[in-house]
Amino acid sequence: MNKEDLHSIQNEINRAWQALCLDDVEKQINQLELLQATETFWQDQSQAQTVVKKLSMLQKRFQPWNKLRSGVAEIRELSDLNDESLTKEVNEQYQTLQTQLDELKEEIKFSGKYDAFDAILAIHAGAGGTDAQDWAQMLLRMYVRYGEANDITVLTIEQSNGEEAGIKSITLDMSGSYVYGRLKSEHGIHRLVRLSPFNSDNLRQTSFAKVEVMPKIDQPDVVEIDEKDLKIDVYRSGGHGGQSVNTTDSAVRVTHLPTNIVVAIQNERSQLQNKETAMTILRSKLAQLQIEQHAERVGELKGPNVSAEWGNQIRSYVLHPYKMVKDLRTKYETSDVEAVLDGDLKGFISAYLEHTMGS
Repeated sequence: MNKEDLHSIQNEINRAWQALCLDDVEKQINQLELLQATETFWQDQSQAQTVVKKLSMLQKRFQPWNKLRSGVAEIRELSDLNDESLTKEVNEQYQTLQTQLDELKEEIKFSGKYDAFDAILAIHAGAGGTDAQDWAQMLLRMYVRYGEANDITVLTIEQSNGEEAGIKSITLDMSGSYVYGRLKSEHGIHRLVRLSPFNSDNLRQTSFAKVEVMPKIDQPDVVEIDEKDLKIDVYRSGGHGGQSVNTTDSAVRVTHLPTNIVVAIQNERSQLQNKETAMTILRSKLAQLQIEQHAERVGELKGPNVSAEWGNQIRSYVLHPYKMVKDLRTKYETSDVEAVLDGDLKGFISAYLEHTMGS
C-alpha cells in the first residue's frame, strides 16, 4: 500500500458519502439522539417507539461508512509514523478496509428517497382464472424465498385464498436492510406462459399477476395526509372461526378521496390496530404514487391508472415451449427459470438498479 492507494480509497468513500447524503443522515441521528435523551421522551410510548425505530434505521445506514472513514484516518496516522515495524499492520488494515468498501459499494445504488425503508409488497392475481391465482401463489413463494436468503423478515398482513388453488391477493410486510431499494424492481405486471396444470387438455396458458412494491411509511410526518381527504368506514369482520363465528365491528376501510385509493384491513383484533395498519399502507401507496408521478406533494397526485398498468407487463416467465425469464425494461434474461422462481432475483435487481441510476 502507498499514499496513492490511500488517496484513491478516500475519494471512493467521499463519493459514496455524498451519493448517500450521509451528512444529512448524521444530522438526523444527532437530532433524534438529543430527543431520546429528554426526560419526557418515554411519556408517549407510541411516538418514542417510532423515534427509536427511525434512529436504528439511520444508524444502520450511517455507521459502516463512518467506520470506513475512521479506518482511513487511522491508517494515515500509522503511515505518517514511517515506522517499518508497522508496515505489515498497515497493509493488513488497508486490505480489510478495501474489502469492507467493496461490500458496501452496492449500497451506492440505493440512493433513492425511500431506498433504505422497509417495504409493503402486495400480489394480486390478474387475468387467467385459477391459473392466475396459482401464479400469484408461485410469486409469493419466490419473494418469501428471496427474503429468507437475504435476511428479510416477511409477515403477512392480509391474504385472500383462491377457490380451487392459489391466492387471489396477499399483502406482506417485509423488513430488513434496504428492502424497498432492493425490491422496487418488482413493481408491475408479471406474465407467465406455461402448460396449464388446471386444464384437462393441458393447453398452453398465459396468466398475469400484479405486484405492488411500496416503501413502508409508518411515520405520519413522512407522508402527510389531510384529514378532510379521508373517508373512514368501520364494518363487521369475520373471525378466525369462519362464517359468523367471532365476528366484531373492528374491520376498517380507509378511502383517500382525491385518488380514490381504498385500503381495507380486518386481520387485527382491535379497530385501532386495523386503522393504524390501513393508514400505514395508504401512506405507502401514496408514497409509491408520488414516485411514479414525480409529484412533490400528496395534493398533486392523481388516481392510479390500474387498467393501463394491467396490460403493461414488466417481466415474462416462459416455461413452455422453452424456458426463459426476461425483464422487458432492462432486457436482462436467464434460462434458469427454476432458480428465479426459487428466489434468485439478484441479476434482475442489479440490472434494474444500473438501468435506473441517474434517471
